[in-house]
Amino acid sequence: MNLKELQNINNACFFSLYSRLPIAIVKAKGIYMWDDTGKEYLDFCSGGRAVCGLGHNPDEVVAAIKEQAELLIHTSNDFYTVPEAKLAKLLIDNSDFDRIFFCNSGGESVEAAIKLARRYGKTISDDKVEIVSTYKSFHGRTFAAMTATGQPKYQDPFKPLVPGFKYVDYNDTNAMLGAINENTCAVILEPVQGESGVYIATDDYLRSIRKRCDEVNAALIFDEVQTGLGRTGKLFAYMHSGVIPDIIALSKTIGGGVPLGAMLANNIVGQAFQPGDHATTFGGTPIAAAAGFAAVSKIIDDKLAENAKMIGEYLSQKIDALDNQSIIKEKRVIGCMAAIDLNEPVAVNIQTAARENGLIILTVGDSILRLLPAMVITKEDVDKALDILNKVI
Repeated sequence: MNLKELQNINNACFFSLYSRLPIAIVKAKGIYMWDDTGKEYLDFCSGGRAVCGLGHNPDEVVAAIKEQAELLIHTSNDFYTVPEAKLAKLLIDNSDFDRIFFCNSGGESVEAAIKLARRYGKTISDDKVEIVSTYKSFHGRTFAAMTATGQPKYQDPFKPLVPGFKYVDYNDTNAMLGAINENTCAVILEPVQGESGVYIATDDYLRSIRKRCDEVNAALIFDEVQTGLGRTGKLFAYMHSGVIPDIIALSKTIGGGVPLGAMLANNIVGQAFQPGDHATTFGGTPIAAAAGFAAVSKIIDDKLAENAKMIGEYLSQKIDALDNQSIIKEKRVIGCMAAIDLNEPVAVNIQTAARENGLIILTVGDSILRLLPAMVITKEDVDKALDILNKVI
């Protein structure tokens, strides 16, 4: 089917939930995608929003899916399966956590984290149920994850929200410490706020929160759905500060493009979950777990976090070398995550012009450009992308 036929079906059949671009993607490989006319696009979004951290259709993941599909696609969590066990052990062995729960998405992993934190709080006191989040955060679309998201534009159409949440400004230590009390069961935050424009938490801020959470027996939750598994230059973003959360939510890169999420926790908090407290039908299904094991193994074995760190440093230099510096207000770069704040509300214009020239980038509002290249990217790829961006700016 061509683009027009797809648009007709979309208009006739789908809910109006997506503002789709006038492009029909039919295949992709590495950091490139092709539409139905054969036009090539350099994907600086990693398959949308940091999903394909290994690029599109990585050979190892494709092979793992094919092999597993011949053996076992799905079975109930009433049974043990090899792919799920292998992926669980790989993640536990390469992190600071003891227990894991597999699900299907970032929203589900955050939902599981919130439920665990509430369950943990109630083992201490029935009143220990409050959760502190931050403004401009993004944690997902399910009701609890949406409530944790400190942005009214996502919440207002669906109120009333889940009770027991409060919000403070990101990177404001005094505000955060003032919000945490004996009734706090958890603090949830992103070590890097991705959707809002790559805002990076300071080490002192995270250390202060960790200390205060310990004082009141509150769980510290890091949402690493976007930052986890190498994108920031470390396997997990918490490793930059050395501040270890009690619970971490993962998704996106973990599946190599296949829907997969995970919630990990230490034993102290993790023991609160008992049989029947939480479950999922498809989480950790053999085919998704096999893809996940291949993806995470490649990230570790090929040292893609180190490559992301190097690319981030190079990308930062290339942004500084753009010709029209007067339009650039500020940049924020950590690994394969970058934001460019503009002095003029022309982000969408630049995004459109870049797309017409074969480069896919993201925007935040009217004046922020966001770049999320795959961790397999090279300096030559960065040169090509930034040459296009320089031209269209």
